[in-house]
Parts: sequence; C-alpha cells; structure tokens
Amino acid sequence: MLKNDLYLKALAGESVSRPPVWMMRQAGRYLPSYLKLQEKYDFFTRCETPGLVAEITCLPVDEIGPDAAILFSDILVVPRALGWEIEMKPGIGPVIDNPIASVAQAMAVNPVDAGEALGYVMEGIRATNERLSERIPLIGFAGAPWTLLCYMIEGRGSKDFSTAKAFCYAHPEAAEYLLSLLTDVIIDYLNAQVKAGVHAVQVFDSWAGLLGPDDFNTFCMPYLKRISEEVDGAPVVLFAKGAWYALERLSWRTNAAALSIDWTISPEYARKATRAGITLQGNYDPSRLLAPIPVIREQVKRMIDRFGKDHYIVNLGHGILPNIPVDHARAFVDAVKDYG
Repeated sequence: MLKNDLYLKALAGESVSRPPVWMMRQAGRYLPSYLKLQEKYDFFTRCETPGLVAEITCLPVDEIGPDAAILFSDILVVPRALGWEIEMKPGIGPVIDNPIASVAQAMAVNPVDAGEALGYVMEGIRATNERLSERIPLIGFAGAPWTLLCYMIEGRGSKDFSTAKAFCYAHPEAAEYLLSLLTDVIIDYLNAQVKAGVHAVQVFDSWAGLLGPDDFNTFCMPYLKRISEEVDGAPVVLFAKGAWYALERLSWRTNAAALSIDWTISPEYARKATRAGITLQGNYDPSRLLAPIPVIREQVKRMIDRFGKDHYIVNLGHGILPNIPVDHARAFVDAVKDYG
C-alpha cells in the first residue's frame, strides 16, 4: 500500500486536499549528487544498470520530496532496441548513427519484443520500487511514435525536424509503416513496464507542436489514441508538447487519464478546451524556477488557484533546466505542499 497516493488519486479524478507535484526530468542534471554519477558513468550505462537507475530515480525523492518518482531512462532506448547506435554528445545531445534516408531503410525496420530487448528497464523498475519502499508512486514512460520517428530520420535534435517532415510528406506509406511499428513496440514496452511495477505511464510527444492540426491528425493522433487504449493496468498521461490545438480531441477521443501541457497555454484555456473533463498536468515555465524563491512560491499558489486543486497535477511545462538551484526546485515542491 502506497504511503502517498495523491498522484494516483488526481489521475483518477478524485478530490484531494491539495494537488500532487512532481517535475519532469527531476531525476538528473540539476542535482549535484547526480552530476557526481555522471562523471563516473556514461549516459546509457546509467540507463542500463538497475542499481544506478534506482539510485538516480530516488535522488530527488530524498532531496526535494515530490509526490511521484519518474523512472530514470530515456525515450531513445526504443530506437536502440530496434538496432540504432546512439551517442549522447556534450553540447549537442543525441546523435543517431545511420539515420533513415530511404523508403527501403524504413521498410526494413523490424519489430522487437520490447519486454525482452529492454529487459534492463524492467530490472530498473523492480530495483527502484524496492528502494522507494512504497513511499510514492513510480511513473514509467516512453517517447511517442512521431517524436521517435523524428530522431530516427533526422539523426539528431533539430529546431524544425525538416528532414523528417519532408520524408513523411514524400513517402507517406513508409511513414505510416514506421509509426505503426513504433506504436506496437511502445505499447508492448509500456505494458511490460506496468507488469514490472510502475503505477502510471507518460507518453512524451516532444515534437508534436512542430505539426499543424491536419498533420497532427495524420502523424500523431491515431497512434496516441491506440497507446492510450492498449496500455493495460495503469493510467496513461499524454504530453503532446506545443499541440495546444489538439487538447479537445486528446481529451475526448483518447483513453488518457490526464494531459500534460506546456507553459504557452493558460489554465483557463486548457480547462475550456477540455471542457473540464480530464485531469491536467503542468504548466509552470521551467525558466521561472530561476526567480527568487518568494516569487516562485507566489506563482505556484496562483497557478493552483487558476487550475483548481482537483483534477490537477502540478508540474513544469517541460523538463527542469540544468542550471536550476536545488533549493529553488525544493521551493517549488514545498509551495504545493503548503497550499491551502
């Protein structure tokens, strides 16, 4: 029995004394304790070693006290399982060897048994739950099909992923094949995470906002809908970053338990677009954590007042930045705990 289940209650739409709080990318780069491990182990060693996964996932739990832990991993473990070599280059980010450049390459991608190919993730989940000792829920996650496709074709991060978009427009059948295959693998992967012990899962469609509404309907919506419907045994949170125009259809046409939103959407607009029919998560601008602590506390209170304490999970509108002082991150969490 979980000692703190506020996060799960909010996902279930139950009334709570205060909203739960956690932060995307909370297990990592802004914590001095994490940076020490970063100096000793390369990125994918950290992701693939269950003991390190458990230690890193629990660092913010012990240091800043959120109401949920998110597994330390990366969305690009799925392309790695499909056979791509990926290097995390300082100052650049992920670089994928031999990105897809032709229809033949796209159609040659074969599915894998995600539970087997990514078994180290499941071991990390079990090790993390043992270390958490039922203090708070553990969140699993995966990248969305569109976002993974962008990396697999572009080969690295991009401001516009124009190469990936051009490929999809020129070769829609190959794009559909890749998106469908990725969806199958992601569903298997998330179901394996649930069986291993996560209490909820989040799907990160980080590059959804690069698409217009019609392209979102083609390259994102059908696949996010399938994932929300076919992941069993745990609530699904969808985060289509930047796709403000899709809030209504995501809330009413998927089985998502919650939608995460970025900082470019007002609480009032988000509630109106979703007809107050779904739990919302977000949407504090990560850069605002650089403000003085009294300002952070005041802004968090105002944000909760605007969303309302129920059907709401306090979070950032994207991952925490590496230059955020730990005491500012802790003030963000404490402001929520002190609410009301």
